[in-house]
Amino acid sequence: MDQARETVSIYAVGDVCVNREHPESIFTHTASAIGEADISFCQLEAVYAERGSPQVHSVGRLSAKPKNPSNIAGLKFAGFDIVSLAGNHCLDFGYDAFFDTIDNLKGNGFTVIGVGKDLAEARQPAIIEKKGTRIAFLAYNSLVPEGFQAGVDKPGCAPVRASTLYEAIEYQPGTPCRILTFANREDLEAVLGDIKKARGSADVVIVSLHAGLHHVPAVIPMYHKEVSHAAIDGGADLVISHHAHILKGIEVYKGKAIFYGLGNFAFDLQSSPRVRELMKLYGVPVDPDYATYPFHVDAKKTILAKCVVVNNKVQRVAFLPVFINKLGQPEIQRRSDTHFDEVLGYVEKISKDQGLDARFSVDGDEVLVSS
Repeated sequence: MDQARETVSIYAVGDVCVNREHPESIFTHTASAIGEADISFCQLEAVYAERGSPQVHSVGRLSAKPKNPSNIAGLKFAGFDIVSLAGNHCLDFGYDAFFDTIDNLKGNGFTVIGVGKDLAEARQPAIIEKKGTRIAFLAYNSLVPEGFQAGVDKPGCAPVRASTLYEAIEYQPGTPCRILTFANREDLEAVLGDIKKARGSADVVIVSLHAGLHHVPAVIPMYHKEVSHAAIDGGADLVISHHAHILKGIEVYKGKAIFYGLGNFAFDLQSSPRVRELMKLYGVPVDPDYATYPFHVDAKKTILAKCVVVNNKVQRVAFLPVFINKLGQPEIQRRSDTHFDEVLGYVEKISKDQGLDARFSVDGDEVLVSS
């Protein structure tokens, strides 16, 4: 068999929320690169529908109504194939907007994962066959507002929730505490069952997690590592995470890569009192020159993850450094570009900070990830 037919390239980016008059414009500098992939993935942080009303439990909702479905044209222009909707905004505007978003995405040719009319559908893998290789994608959400999780007869997202405990470090009142987080046993067992089932139908299994601590540099909660390691132990070949709106470190665990936070990739967000309040709560330094991107100054640095499958096995994992410009557009950084070393150095720093076992080496315009 010809080698070219045996090689499958998979690209993945983090949070995407396109909301502008000309939605294709946000991907001006990245569409050609994403289009090179055999399969490309993104996490959608928006509800695209013409109906729907704000929900009481939509904690963190930053708009009064769903975004215009015309913005989906941007995702299509970018070249994405698979979209995870398993996040903490999927039911911000109720079931009508939820199902309309799914229908609007599918109507534009996207495969939607991590959500459904019930728990069985939300946990269903998307299995994509390319060049004789079958690749399964599963998506789960750890940031689950009350009622957003799917149930036996209830629409929503596939959950892998966690509990939080605050342990006193010292006996004196008012001293700092240690924050302990643990994955929900039932949810985690369900995830492992899904991976095992997908493993029987696919050559490669990729798990997407909407998880982690947002806006805070580097820090990876205990449960996030617990779930990621369990997924690899259970048969996953790659774990990719998002939600934090800032890059997190990369680990190679038992020879397989875990991206703990791909960061934002294309995110339109106007500053507002609610946004400013949230950033103040987390002590986030914001660049005033970024009018439609009021995130942590380090959130300008992001990446595009690349996975190459050869002969039905993951052979190579790498990433392209990306920098968000003042128009909110991601720009891929080549080796000779200004921000290439800045992004790479940041990934190295935050990975080391969390004690993650990964090595990074530059190969042309890519950064290889290895143990």
